Amino acid sequence: MTLKFELGPGRMIGGSNPCFIIAEIGQNHQGDIEIAKKMIKMAKDCGADCAKFQKSELEYKFNKRALERPYTSKQSWGKTYGEHKRHLEFSHTQYVELQNYAKEVGIFFTASGMDEMAVEFLHELDVPFFKVGSGDTNNFPYLEKTAKKGRPMVISSGMQSMETMRRVYQTVKKHNQNFCILQCTSAYPLEAEDVNLRVIAEYQKEFPDIPIGYSGHESGVHISVAAVALGAKVIERHVTLDKSWKGSDHEASLEPSELTELVKAIRLVERSLGTSIKQMLPCEKPCHDKLGKSVVAKVAIPKGTVLSMDMLGVKVGEPKGVPPEDIYQLVGKSVTEDVEEDESITPDVVESYGKKIKC
Repeated sequence: MTLKFELGPGRMIGGSNPCFIIAEIGQNHQGDIEIAKKMIKMAKDCGADCAKFQKSELEYKFNKRALERPYTSKQSWGKTYGEHKRHLEFSHTQYVELQNYAKEVGIFFTASGMDEMAVEFLHELDVPFFKVGSGDTNNFPYLEKTAKKGRPMVISSGMQSMETMRRVYQTVKKHNQNFCILQCTSAYPLEAEDVNLRVIAEYQKEFPDIPIGYSGHESGVHISVAAVALGAKVIERHVTLDKSWKGSDHEASLEPSELTELVKAIRLVERSLGTSIKQMLPCEKPCHDKLGKSVVAKVAIPKGTVLSMDMLGVKVGEPKGVPPEDIYQLVGKSVTEDVEEDESITPDVVESYGKKIKC
């Protein structure tokens, strides 16, 4: 039985609950808090459940040489990687401001804690759940400390093997029951042949007591919708206001119209999944009444005749007669009234039709 749990106050995931849709703003806000607020509002307006950012305490995430590394890419906001990242990093005070704005708008607010100190800050901020980015999924000291905090966790699995993900599951499960794992491939943008949606089913087999989801970096919405059809209970997609903006994630992000389309498509797919019970539904009755076939007499059949297959055919009949799937049950039974050629054979004219044979 797939575990269900509360990912945010009043919002259950897993089981038959609606897919939880995370709009990953990340650092697509260009380091501008007003743009960040516009993106939070956009996520809400498009129907997402959560607006998510990425929080780093840079000296804890990177060593000195990594921060001093020259960064000359056209996507750079500084001469070094450190300058670039500092431009995009919001302060603690700004995070409080963004969180308050998200509350006003009415959308869940969280962030990926990109290092242990960032997780400490997010815990103090009282986010509804922790997101573990793929870069920390095999960081077992980080996972243990984060799991022990007791908040729900959403864990991406990019760049990992199934063996590592088994260890991740065991490590987190020891301290925290409320977590889910997302199938993810860490490429930006992601080509379709590298998505591997079948991993969702493998995760469902390996970890049957937790919800499984999908974090996508592909272009468009179709693959993410397919993930929901395959059982994903959480969907995370990067979002942007403009794909042409400077920054490495924008190309693999969804613009507002695409996010709206994704949410609508997911909700439509959820409705269409329905029940696993196969039966004729009330909505099918008009079609059945008009076109459903019945057993009819191929020849005139006098009262008392014992029926054989050569006397029976199947047509759209008026009135409705014995359904075609029961035609073999009629063989060997006698009719209690005359039946004209091409007439429907109705249940009331067949002796013992529908009655169980007593041994």
